[in-house]
Amino acid sequence: MKAIIIYIKQFVKEQDARIFATITCLISFCIFCNYYFQLDEGIRKNNLLIKLCLWFLVFAVAFVIPYLIICYFKACNFLKYAAFIFLLLIAPFIFALKLTLDFNIRFSADHNLNNYWQHIIYWPGLLLITLFIVYLVWFWLDKGRQPFYGFSSKKINWKPYWLLLFMMLPLISLAATQSDFLAVYPKMQAVTGARYEIAFSWWQKLLFEISYGIDFINIEFFFRGFLVLAFMRWAGKDCILPMACFYCAIHFGKPLGECISSYFGGIILGVIVYHTRSIYGGLMVHLGIAWLMELAGFIGNSLIR
Repeated sequence: MKAIIIYIKQFVKEQDARIFATITCLISFCIFCNYYFQLDEGIRKNNLLIKLCLWFLVFAVAFVIPYLIICYFKACNFLKYAAFIFLLLIAPFIFALKLTLDFNIRFSADHNLNNYWQHIIYWPGLLLITLFIVYLVWFWLDKGRQPFYGFSSKKINWKPYWLLLFMMLPLISLAATQSDFLAVYPKMQAVTGARYEIAFSWWQKLLFEISYGIDFINIEFFFRGFLVLAFMRWAGKDCILPMACFYCAIHFGKPLGECISSYFGGIILGVIVYHTRSIYGGLMVHLGIAWLMELAGFIGNSLIR
């Protein structure tokens, strides 16, 4: 834990206050626009092509503009490199594609059951697509420079990550008392539209949670692996704040408190990955939080019925 605290203190000490304040104001404005104008909900109502374009625009604002802000204050030269520009544009495209793709495979005449099985294949399928695209990028740009973004387990001390997870318990417990949280969690109830504890057997619930967890492998790999370890070659530690903004933007459909906290959580996880070059610790924390939120949602909804 001491090492993580040192990493964070060092990041804060070396951070340009003007850059941090400007980027934080930017993402704050984006959060306000989303929740005031219901942008997330509006985007999801469109057809695939329009959704892809709109999500790309949202993520480009959250990711590209922070880099422009950094360049303005620090006169960086990484925008001169074609490879960096390519990365800067393909990153929001990949995640826009992730949110746009839909696997319309009919498994059952029952709507809830059909929706359930679609989600079972949806998250693993998206992980494979993301891994494939990013692998091609890594093979082209970084194969001889570093392991596949974040998949390194050398010298990992797991104790601090368990402590971080333990520290989240009070916050998750508090969140479980809020109506907006209970409307979203547990995810299985939200995505199937069916009563979680009645409509499905234990193995179906377990399978859903495993598939749901796979999505966090995708997220952790993309944001902390790809957006930190691929971009630090040009931007160094300055890659962390744009990643955190982008990460916050993908939470626009979540409860407001979760969205805001994702920005600061993204910074912390980004700092850790920058120093450790591994996504495994952050993945453990992220998965742990996700499954604890599922459990909290289940318990919270059970108590109010």
